[in-house]
Amino acid sequence: MLLFLDIDGTLLPFGAPAPYPSYTSRFVPPGAAAAAHPLLDRTDPGLGARLASLGCELVWATTWLGDANTCVAPWLGLPPLPVVDWPDDEDAPARLHWKTRPLVAWAAGRPFVWLDDELTAADRAWVAAHHPARALLHRIDHRYGVTDDDLAVVREWLGGPTAHP
Repeated sequence: MLLFLDIDGTLLPFGAPAPYPSYTSRFVPPGAAAAAHPLLDRTDPGLGARLASLGCELVWATTWLGDANTCVAPWLGLPPLPVVDWPDDEDAPARLHWKTRPLVAWAAGRPFVWLDDELTAADRAWVAAHHPARALLHRIDHRYGVTDDDLAVVREWLGGPTAHP
């Protein structure tokens, strides 16, 4: 089971009316480039272990590309993850997110979960019509990023709190 992860607005929250907690540099492994990103300390480093506990193959689905493995993975205590390489000429149909078709192609018929703050009903309908396996497209509230409630939705979809497909 694949789990596609966006970063901005999904792992890295923005736009909330109240100040964000700051997870200070004491969480950053020595030599990690994460300390150089000015907003990354908004992301709870413990989220990496919670994502890994889902038992899915985690894949970066973000415009950060390889920087996700340089900055975000060390912050979250994750190993380097596969990175979706976006095509340069992707023209998505109106209302369809530009990532939708490339992610379905990358999944190559395998079931997947996609966590992103820009998902719509159009993306869900397109995936349902063009992807032969199960897929959960779960929209994250950009103001808060991935929460324990979001992870509970994923766990339930996967088959329960201890499911590791």
